[in-house]
Amino acid sequence: MTNAVVSLKDVRREYLVGDQVTVALDGIDLEIQTGEYVAIVGPSGSGKSTMMNLIGCLDRPSSGVVEISGSSTQELNDDQLTALRSKSIGFVFQQFQLLPNTTAIENVMAPLLYQGIPSGKARQRAAEMLSQLGLAERLNFDRNRLSGGQQQRVAIARALVTEPDIVLADEPTGALDSKTGAQVIELLQQLHRDGRTIILITHDLEIAASAPRRVFLRDGKIERDERGAA
Repeated sequence: MTNAVVSLKDVRREYLVGDQVTVALDGIDLEIQTGEYVAIVGPSGSGKSTMMNLIGCLDRPSSGVVEISGSSTQELNDDQLTALRSKSIGFVFQQFQLLPNTTAIENVMAPLLYQGIPSGKARQRAAEMLSQLGLAERLNFDRNRLSGGQQQRVAIARALVTEPDIVLADEPTGALDSKTGAQVIELLQQLHRDGRTIILITHDLEIAASAPRRVFLRDGKIERDERGAA
């Protein structure tokens, strides 16, 4: 019996560029179980960004089946896909993507307010999440007063505050120095130990080694799927 939170079955994604068809993913079969920490690894052009978009409910496959939290994405309309993304996926990006001219707590409140949660309750939950990530003294700091590592922690708090099924981290250390990047990876490992499902998208083999499972892509196909101690 499977407990897959992500399931890709014979997934193909192709794009028409001019009069040429480009195949980004070609016959992908992949399952990720609830509570796993998986790195999707590959060089530029391997298909990892396309896979991230499919898992993140930002795109649909050309053929095959993508199921996220039990829902088949190609059977959903745009509004339903947006709702699934809001409920099930917490995104962490390389460039943090914090809202301009807002404080740390306002950034973390934003997805809760989008879901219709009252402002007072959203503020309380955001403050609790930021405190858990060591930012209790930075709640009212805007992003210009936060270090790169602190900004990424705000981004991770924002990803976690809605209690999503999946934390999807796209090159989360790419804009950080090596020491701060290592701290962010340790935080992701701790979240995994706490039972979170973490999917890390990276081209960096050293970063990928932090995950107990590594799925290597090349030319739109899974080259190998490794499991072992992180």
